[in-house]
Amino acid sequence: MLKKVAVVAIPGMAQFEFGVICEVFGIDRSDMGGPVFDFHVVTADPSRPVPMTHGLQLVVSEGLDAALDADLIAIPAYTGGTHSTGESTTAEGDRLVRAFDDRVLELIRNTTDRGAWVLSVCSGAFQLAEAGVLDGRRATTHWMYADKLARRYPAIDVDPDVLFVEDGNVVTGAGTAAGIDAALHIVRKELGAAATNVIARRMVVPPQRDGGQSQYIAQPVPEYRSDSFAEVVDWMLENLDEDLGIDQLAKKALMSTRTFARRFRAEIGATPAAWLNRQRLLRAQQLLESSDLPLEHIAQQTGFGSAAVMRHHFVKVLQTSPQAYRRTFGALASA
Repeated sequence: MLKKVAVVAIPGMAQFEFGVICEVFGIDRSDMGGPVFDFHVVTADPSRPVPMTHGLQLVVSEGLDAALDADLIAIPAYTGGTHSTGESTTAEGDRLVRAFDDRVLELIRNTTDRGAWVLSVCSGAFQLAEAGVLDGRRATTHWMYADKLARRYPAIDVDPDVLFVEDGNVVTGAGTAAGIDAALHIVRKELGAAATNVIARRMVVPPQRDGGQSQYIAQPVPEYRSDSFAEVVDWMLENLDEDLGIDQLAKKALMSTRTFARRFRAEIGATPAAWLNRQRLLRAQQLLESSDLPLEHIAQQTGFGSAAVMRHHFVKVLQTSPQAYRRTFGALASA
């Protein structure tokens, strides 16, 4: 049963992600029939204020010993800070992978080994990775940091497209607000949907979101490596609503089908079919954001042909439906 929860305050942590953990687990909602947790904020050096982003500092009274028997420890996002030796870690390229404290890493390992929950939010996954508890597991982090996490820790199966990952007793959340999804997921697993709904309603958030990180990542039209395909690519973009077969495209480029397919992949970095599909998705996203056109109309205008086919591609690539995407981003049209 999930009763005692501890969030570890680490140097350079971000207020929002830290606040998300406090909001989910640190508020008494018994008046609404919600759960009450024995909530603690702990740090490695309680005698020192913990530096946060935006020049703030947090005074924490409890040390890591208070988390030794916690049912859940949470590691918030951070941007680097001060090493336990006092070394500054402000360099952009190194700050996420140098701000480690052996005492915090040991707490993470011990908590994982005894089967309690371990949760990271956003870049907090680097702390779990350095502790070694993500080796051989699937995990996620903010899409901006996913490649860095995968390169530095090749034993981790990094999935950049999801809002959170549960692998055993370890849950990793993606960027920023996805920490809410990850935390509520643990509540749902331990205490059920009713308790989760109370917390979500109080926070004015959905108890469970559809989709993943892919829908939040801006994907501009890729630049061409040369001018070889500039004309034909521009023509493809102007005619996305048509059935653009490779024979037609090769003819437009004055090449044989085989030569066109080979050179297009070498120049653009994708097959003609894959590139077209991605551009059709981008166009559909733009129309969903900026118009109230019916889905069938958008599907025809972008070359998908039908709303059902468009939905299939949205779910496959973006892990969400066109309807859900419009609900999330349609407000941009009037922003």
